Amino acid sequence: MQATENKEKVVYWGTGRRKSAVARVRLVPGSGEIIVNKKPGNIYFNRIPDYLQAIKGPLETLGLENDYDILVNAHGGGLTGQADAVKLGVARALCELAPENRPPLKAEGYLTRDPRAKERKKYGLHKARKAPQYSKR
Repeated sequence: MQATENKEKVVYWGTGRRKSAVARVRLVPGSGEIIVNKKPGNIYFNRIPDYLQAIKGPLETLGLENDYDILVNAHGGGLTGQADAVKLGVARALCELAPENRPPLKAEGYLTRDPRAKERKKYGLHKARKAPQYSKR
């Protein structure tokens, strides 16, 4: 997570993770456009508004939704995991932008990494917790 200056444009970086998804997020001054893996955000996330709302959440908390473009490189997991990973990456990049952004983002829960992940399968069971059917005789 670092800010780099490139041709008078300042770029703020943030990395987000959720389940097995990883998103490397760049915030660039712009018009509020979301680009994920070189595709527009609404196309990448299949026009599901919940995912786009989640991604814009940290920016809306600070009132910056139309001030920065979000450029994302996401891999691993599914759309839900990637959307939440992008949300965390955006929040972390906003903390890089200005340290005073941290308290409102933390209060809204945007800086907390969700630790839930798929539980491993155990031997003797069908899935992580699903046991074989019990037979009395």
